[in-house]
Amino acid sequence: MAIQPFTVAIEQHILDRIAHKLNSAVINPLPAGAGWEKGTSIAYMSELLEYWKNKYDWRKHEVLLNRWKHYTATINNKQLHFIYEKGKGENPKPIILTHGWPDSFYRFDKVIELLTDPSDGGQPYDVIIPSLPGFGFSDTFPLENTPDAWVKLMKEELGYQEFYAVGGDIGASITKKMAKKYPEIVKAIHLSEVGLPSGHEDILKTSEVVRNFAAALPAGIMQLGAFLLLQGSKPQTLAFALNDSPLGYAAWVTEKFNDWTDNNGKEENTFNKDELITHIMIYLVSNTVQSSLHTYYEWTKLTPTGYITTPTAVIQFPKEPIVPPKEWVESQVNLVHYTIAPSGGHFTAWEAPEVFVEDLKKLFKEY
Repeated sequence: MAIQPFTVAIEQHILDRIAHKLNSAVINPLPAGAGWEKGTSIAYMSELLEYWKNKYDWRKHEVLLNRWKHYTATINNKQLHFIYEKGKGENPKPIILTHGWPDSFYRFDKVIELLTDPSDGGQPYDVIIPSLPGFGFSDTFPLENTPDAWVKLMKEELGYQEFYAVGGDIGASITKKMAKKYPEIVKAIHLSEVGLPSGHEDILKTSEVVRNFAAALPAGIMQLGAFLLLQGSKPQTLAFALNDSPLGYAAWVTEKFNDWTDNNGKEENTFNKDELITHIMIYLVSNTVQSSLHTYYEWTKLTPTGYITTPTAVIQFPKEPIVPPKEWVESQVNLVHYTIAPSGGHFTAWEAPEVFVEDLKKLFKEY
């Protein structure tokens, strides 16, 4: 395994192809007045498309992405992309942050400086942010191998004998599995999700609160999680359409960014068009729309991790699509800190970076 510096530098012909697709895209204006209740808003996507074609500048955002130090490592003959920023100050502690879908390493853009160079003079951190396999600039490899790849990166190449780990969405699953398999290396973990009941857990026999929560899940998944059923069962069928259409992919994920953020009914209270399009473009310029959908399929097939003994903090945000009761959380992890945030949604580090960082620091300063 060898680490090499990496620069985000997309060839112009790739950008030209995306621009050609956008310029030829057509949005059917019917049904007139349709909002978000049936899916992505026609009015908002029309507005976003015009902005994307005429005002968005990938090269500008490429420069912004490159203000962080990017690297690749070769692990088992596969390229793994990651950001690696050293903490400023004495004795920085290492922390690895793992994203989910439909976001990317860009999910953590707003917390890097808060962790590496804390304004209050507190504990600095060495921040490592990998791209999941098949996402962004990482090659595709089996998702089940990711916890091992993360540990190889942290221990064998970067030289950390122990570290902290943070994850949300798919990243939460990877973080849990890493803690389960390597409890002597992973000192403590911070999660924004812990997973959902499969129907076979012992706590369902003893907790009415958890039973009621589990019983309500199918209706919630049908309303908010139809994408999960499709991506988790037949991702390739969807991939043909989304991989070929920048507008189609943008519509598919913009619905999630709108529904899963605490925006008070106004799309850009949480993110602006440049941030949203940059998230989308990372998939398009790296040609990982298709591979990310296949990775999602793998995620839904991962075996349950079991109870995590590693000290764990969990933060719950009110606009998460599904927020489980604390009793369920306690049945899954060694819960030493539990926070119900006053605001925020699924993309925690992006939506509420200060709240997110302060919460994980509460845990990591004790371990």
